[in-house]
Amino acid sequence: MKIGVFDSGLGGEAVAARLRELIPHAAVITANDRDHVPYGSRSEAEVYRLTSRAIHPLLAASCDVIVLACNTATAAAVEQLRRDHPATPFVGLEPMVKPASSMTRTGSILVCATPATLASPRYQQLKRHWAGAVNVVEPDCSDWAAAVERGEADTVDLESLQQHLHRESADVVVLACTHYHWLKTRIEQVAGPTVTVLEPSDAVAAQVRRITDAADPLAQPQPLRLP
Repeated sequence: MKIGVFDSGLGGEAVAARLRELIPHAAVITANDRDHVPYGSRSEAEVYRLTSRAIHPLLAASCDVIVLACNTATAAAVEQLRRDHPATPFVGLEPMVKPASSMTRTGSILVCATPATLASPRYQQLKRHWAGAVNVVEPDCSDWAAAVERGEADTVDLESLQQHLHRESADVVVLACTHYHWLKTRIEQVAGPTVTVLEPSDAVAAQVRRITDAADPLAQPQPLRLP
């Protein structure tokens, strides 16, 4: 089985690494578009155009499934890509608003996302459907992805996030950009043990397995090695 993973930049490598751990029998192939990273400040039409072009190596490799390991690309492009390439299953990422809203005990969550993701119709729909009774706080993370791409994840200032957590009594943080996965350990340290930090790698792996198992029902099932 071949799994393609696309992200605008380094964020997809974190997702790919987790997929290799959880689905060790699969070959995981990555593609990125670092010439145009970050995507978070671009228009929806531009993100679709860039994503459509950048996934060509994964299509050429005949991947069994392609993961759009980018919330911005998912929001802007996944539905059109499914129409463009109906024979190829696409798995997209979206902010984990639903699980965060069900987990919170204080009724307040933080969603860390790019401006494009926060403005997307899909994200707004997720908030309406699953977080109507929850206080959703959206701190300014607009410079985080660029810092990660520069190899400066350790320099990202998390003081504002810490202030939001305390001021809003938030107990769940949603990392809604794969670049932010590289900050997860630091965010967990800043947030403290009473705050849960969510990112979607395990959920993506489970969805990939559902798709590939359905496509080949005669294949010998392989364990999904969740911790």
